[in-house]
Amino acid sequence: MIVLKGPQDQLLAALQSVAGIVEKRHTLPILANVLLRREGEEVELITSDLEIQVRTRAKFDGAAEAFSTTVQAKKLIDILRSLPSDQICSLSAASGKLTLQAGKSRFTLQTLPSEDFPLVQEAADFGPAFSVPQATLRGLINQVHFAMAVHDIRFYLNGILFVAEGKTLTLVATDGHRLALAQATLDVEMPKQEVILPRKTVLELQRLLKDKDAEAAIEMRFSSNQARFAFSGMEFVTKLVEGKFPDYNRVIPKGHKHKLVLGRAPLLASLQRAAILTSEKFKAVRLTFHENLLTIAASNAEQEEAKEEIEIDYEGDKIETGFNVTYLTEVLANMPQEMVGLDLNDSASSALFSIPERSDFKYVVMPMRI
Repeated sequence: MIVLKGPQDQLLAALQSVAGIVEKRHTLPILANVLLRREGEEVELITSDLEIQVRTRAKFDGAAEAFSTTVQAKKLIDILRSLPSDQICSLSAASGKLTLQAGKSRFTLQTLPSEDFPLVQEAADFGPAFSVPQATLRGLINQVHFAMAVHDIRFYLNGILFVAEGKTLTLVATDGHRLALAQATLDVEMPKQEVILPRKTVLELQRLLKDKDAEAAIEMRFSSNQARFAFSGMEFVTKLVEGKFPDYNRVIPKGHKHKLVLGRAPLLASLQRAAILTSEKFKAVRLTFHENLLTIAASNAEQEEAKEEIEIDYEGDKIETGFNVTYLTEVLANMPQEMVGLDLNDSASSALFSIPERSDFKYVVMPMRI
């Protein structure tokens, strides 16, 4: 029977939207597969890694009767990518195999039974739904994702904290050396809900939130152990990271003595140039704030040195402090604004980056001893 028939680009787009979480190697071979379910005019595509499940539906021609099977996702995508985009493709099922036909090309693929595919059991205690434009959520994730920890023994740092409270959605990420916080306004009043999304979930959401659907809404619901996102005909369910996230309000410093406003692009460019001469293991830069002048300096074990100077509006005491240059360039590269606020106390205190005249973004970075 013909499971589905349609343009190559439509089938490829549907498969690629769900295949991001598929692992190349897994203890369960069926998790390398995509579950295809035909019901009426629609075909449902589902992938899972036991912790995340992604589901989408698309209309394709084909037999009207219900049918389901699983086939290796990456292999099917590779075949479709190799075909011309204007080809009409058909997938037919017979004798436990799936045959893809397009023009004069024909591929026969092995399948595994759909009843063996381990679907994620969805939670029964999801809280109330709320939504923001996809562009808003993508912007929030972009502003904080780089501060997530990677393989930290404190597993609750390997992700992003989502807090919905009142009419505010707050995203926070920290690796213990720096902390990024971004906020957006909700249309509805929400009871306080706090969840930690795993790193893999965050990166997959980032991939799926597309510019073309920027104004379309993404609906979110949280339970005690799962989060669910619905957007652009897709449903995304993920397990949460268990654990207590640090109290981010205590980490954000207040009452700095010195407040500066700097051009973001010139500061980023100067730091990137200075970073070339930092050592691989010790990526430190020294920032010295003089009257109306910021000096950025870096050196390495080969006794090479870099020095940059930027004119600034500053009249306070001389402050000399050091930072991991990556922590500075990452935040500046992920801010679209022209100007950046920088609050300082002294050489031993953390620095606070913000957006001038706004309170919806904060980035705290600890100093380094140089």
